[in-house]
Amino acid sequence: MISTYLLSLPSDLSIEQFDLVYNAFSLVIAAMGAAALFFFNAQASVSRKYRTAILISGVVVSIAAYHYFRIFNSWDAAYVLQDGLYTSTGEPFNDAYRYVDWLLTVPLLLIETVAVLGLAKEVSRPLFAKLAIAAVLMIATGYPGEISDSITVRAIWGAVSTVPFAYILYVLWSELSSATERQPEAVKSALNTMKLLLLLSWGVYPIAYLLPEVGITGATAAIGVQVGYSVADILAKPLFGLLVFRIAQIKSNVDEAGQSSEDADYTAPISKETASVG
Repeated sequence: MISTYLLSLPSDLSIEQFDLVYNAFSLVIAAMGAAALFFFNAQASVSRKYRTAILISGVVVSIAAYHYFRIFNSWDAAYVLQDGLYTSTGEPFNDAYRYVDWLLTVPLLLIETVAVLGLAKEVSRPLFAKLAIAAVLMIATGYPGEISDSITVRAIWGAVSTVPFAYILYVLWSELSSATERQPEAVKSALNTMKLLLLLSWGVYPIAYLLPEVGITGATAAIGVQVGYSVADILAKPLFGLLVFRIAQIKSNVDEAGQSSEDADYTAPISKETASVG
């Protein structure tokens, strides 16, 4: 029988269990920091039209690196090694850092995605607004379930949060599909990959959230949630950002090639003076 209550963190962890989460957080910090350096330095390699998307990618991973540093420290302070086991110190593990991070970075990720498509302002601006509002609702309604020790409460808030979550995925999938049809062949493959990565990365979050609701409890649930969210954040932020950069790079090359072709086809008018001299 599944327990109706879930402890936020177990009182004891084996060395392997503690180190798995510890190393996952460490990996995320390194990935976010390295990605930030890359994105901020890579802006010059794409045309001005797409630099905003790359700049946002850098901001997203910078925010995430900071919050994961705080999560890492909070995890380390929550346990102490005694007699071959990591035992709770009584210091609370502050997982709220993760939701604060998502509250800031998820709307930015959505703006980043729309920005690299190069949509007209009359299309992109209302799209930004709709997606940002949905993102805030998704995170705000998911948090009460995350911090609850009741499986029932967690399930209710998880279901509520799924509504804006599904809306965001639907809108992004529709926009990406529509944009793909209008893109040159060189860009279509990258946009199709973006759609798949979007489903993969965003799909990991609800799986991790649902672990306590499918009978996985105690240390296994706590570790699964933390590692699952960490993997999802790596996929959704630095890896997704690299794909955004690749799309911006391809589109910049296509635009440049098109401009060069137009310049080559252009014939300057012959002035009267030049004609008379001839």
